[in-house]
Amino acid sequence: MKLPVWDQSQSEAAWLVLWAFAACVRGGFVEPPPSFSLRSLTEAETRLPCQFQVQEDEQVVQVSWIKELPDGTKEHIITVHRTEGHTEFGRYSGRVRFESSRPMVNSALLILITEESDEGKYICHISTFPYGNFERKLSLTVWTFPISSLDPVVLEEGQSFRVAASCRSVARPPPRLTWDTDLPGQAQNRSSESGAVSTHFSLHPLRSMNGMRLDCLVWHPALEQPRRISNRLVVQFPPDASVTGFDGNWYMGLKGVELRCESGGNPKPKNFTWTRDGKALPDGLTVDGERLLFGRALRQNDTGVYECVVNNGVGTRKVEYNITVTETSRSVQGMIVDTLVMIIIGLAAGVLVIIMIIMIILVNRYQRRKNSKLEMELSKRMLEINTLSRQASSRRLNSVSTDPRGQNEDYILLRLDGRMKNSLMSLEDHPIYKGSQSTLGGRWGTVGKGDLDHLGRPVLYQSSWRECRESMRGAEMEGEREERRRRVESYLKSSNMSLDSGLPSSLVPMKPQDQDGSVGPTDIPPMLSDLGGQREGVTEGEDWGHRQDMLEVDEADCDTSSY
Repeated sequence: MKLPVWDQSQSEAAWLVLWAFAACVRGGFVEPPPSFSLRSLTEAETRLPCQFQVQEDEQVVQVSWIKELPDGTKEHIITVHRTEGHTEFGRYSGRVRFESSRPMVNSALLILITEESDEGKYICHISTFPYGNFERKLSLTVWTFPISSLDPVVLEEGQSFRVAASCRSVARPPPRLTWDTDLPGQAQNRSSESGAVSTHFSLHPLRSMNGMRLDCLVWHPALEQPRRISNRLVVQFPPDASVTGFDGNWYMGLKGVELRCESGGNPKPKNFTWTRDGKALPDGLTVDGERLLFGRALRQNDTGVYECVVNNGVGTRKVEYNITVTETSRSVQGMIVDTLVMIIIGLAAGVLVIIMIIMIILVNRYQRRKNSKLEMELSKRMLEINTLSRQASSRRLNSVSTDPRGQNEDYILLRLDGRMKNSLMSLEDHPIYKGSQSTLGGRWGTVGKGDLDHLGRPVLYQSSWRECRESMRGAEMEGEREERRRRVESYLKSSNMSLDSGLPSSLVPMKPQDQDGSVGPTDIPPMLSDLGGQREGVTEGEDWGHRQDMLEVDEADCDTSSY
């Protein structure tokens, strides 16, 4: 119960005036101040202040409290006399008393349980001797605590826009009502002259709104903070059913399995109906609310489509689930399958290894054959190159072409310098001619038939590798090169003739005849016949530069050089 609420501003001002008056004037009311008013609440205790200060030669004889009614009449509440005691009147009997045990000194009155009808104006009447009677008036305002209520409305999903909850409150002064919610809606407030206030909250009900907050707040001056009336919106909707409990591994002989019909909806459904393939359940199966219990071991004929029908009063839902009972457990089947898979993988791996080994062997053999073939081809090519080199050397020595572009003067001089020197000197030292059977070898003598080619030309023999090396080493020496150069130039200038004019006629090969009887080009090399004339047009420095460059021939030329 809340204590009476006083008007603080008026109380403070009144007390200041009271104490100032008491300090300056002896005798009179100490409290309440003039035109004093206060507030109180129903069912609370209310104190009506009254205290009179007498003079030295004055005393209080009687104290009375009187209520002034709206029509102007007066109603006695309580009276106390110095000698006769106190008296309570009418409906106030047992509801009021003096605050102090000495009412002549402190005459404040207490209303133990304040009612709304206690609101009005009160008079504190003091009778003194010898100065007579004194009165002080005050007014009381009685406030009532708000009496509030909230009436929720049960809604269903799919309904039209309507009231979801109503909140009412009655108090003095009239309270103020508001809604605390996150719901999308609209509030409408109403009030009456009796102090009753009401408010209504309307919305479109949806399934997602079920259980959301919809609180009513009551605001009133008698309350330090608003009073909250908690409420949750109720929206009913049909259930959603689903069957659980089947893990896909039901086999014959399995025990203790069950199916569960999970369902939502509001309110929560309590009526469940189970069937199999649209017919009654087989023996050994029982229904316990939302559960379907298999009280025996599974059989092969337990396979089928199980149907669960759910009803919550708002709607009905039906769900079907296909159950398959196998002969053996899937774990055993999985082990068999895993074993087979491992065997297949092992076989495949073995086959791959064998195939790889075979491929490696075949590739190795192929590479060996290819290498052997390449070696044979390389040997054959080398042989052909050596043969062609020897033939090319013979053709260069016996060619009669006069095209200066076909012969290189420096190259001819190098050949003459390194290999023809001994041959030329032998020709001068041994003027013995053997006719067409003579050779240009290092020694003159009788040669066999195999020493001539098919044109009757002498065969050029290759020097040994050691002699070629010694010849190339000697060519690298500066003094040797200079000596050779002078000897060749001296010989060419002194001779000034071609091979066909200076050589003995027995050394000149016969000119072959063509099929028509004409004589073909001679096989005498033009390098000797044109050497004298060509050397005159070349300076000595340029000629020596060309021959010095050509002397840098690598040792590979020794394979194809001949005397």
